[in-house]
Amino acid sequence: MVGPERLDGRVSVVTGAAGGLGAAVAERLAELGSHLVLLEPRPKRLDDLAARLSAGGTRVLAPACDIADPKAVATAASMVAETFGRCDVLVNNAGILPPATPLEEVRLVDWDRVIGINLRGTFLCTQAFGRAMLAAGSGSIVNIASIAASLPNASGAYAASKGAILSLTRQTAVEWGPRGLRANAVTPGLIRTPLSQAFYDNPVVHSARRAAVASRRIGTPEEVANAVAFLASDAASYINGQEIVVDGGFGRTALASLQLPAGASAG
Repeated sequence: MVGPERLDGRVSVVTGAAGGLGAAVAERLAELGSHLVLLEPRPKRLDDLAARLSAGGTRVLAPACDIADPKAVATAASMVAETFGRCDVLVNNAGILPPATPLEEVRLVDWDRVIGINLRGTFLCTQAFGRAMLAAGSGSIVNIASIAASLPNASGAYAASKGAILSLTRQTAVEWGPRGLRANAVTPGLIRTPLSQAFYDNPVVHSARRAAVASRRIGTPEEVANAVAFLASDAASYINGQEIVVDGGFGRTALASLQLPAGASAG
């Protein structure tokens, strides 16, 4: 029996597909029957993933694309239109996390690079691939945000870019919802990926991070991918302009983690 979560015959574009989250999302969408367009500035990094997906029967297109470059994004969108004739799902996953830097020491070139990839790139892909969706009168956009959008961290540029992505998600939903599109965001918490692996190589940091999560463990890319796949599918057909937080309850533990005297209240 085919359920509303299936994506058979649909075409999904995933940016930053070579990363831990991007690869997990691509594999999950392929499992649900979608064809895949994998975007990376260095497509050789996608060779293994593309080979695995193709071996499973998925049609895969993996053009080189720097999502911060409007010409590169436009070229990729044209290739998708020529190859598949449609675009049903866009997952704006690509992003970079700069080193922790106090705001007063952030270099403008570093700020611009983070905003350029994380926010500008998300906007450019939304605009370019969204046009095909608007022409068809249907489509689902899923933006990957971060708990840093709501919980300031050690990289102000990253936090600012992810907060803006949530705002762009809501704007897209309101403007394009009447024209048949949905736009939602998935906000990962503490997830073990190649980008964050350095944190978990340190057992003290790993233990402290686990203790800060209500579920007492670090999440996996597959758990984020499941949320993305849900929002991409018709199972989420009446969900628009929303944010699904996949953080194991991390964002709810602040007051509970305080050591209070017996009989005292945190309220």
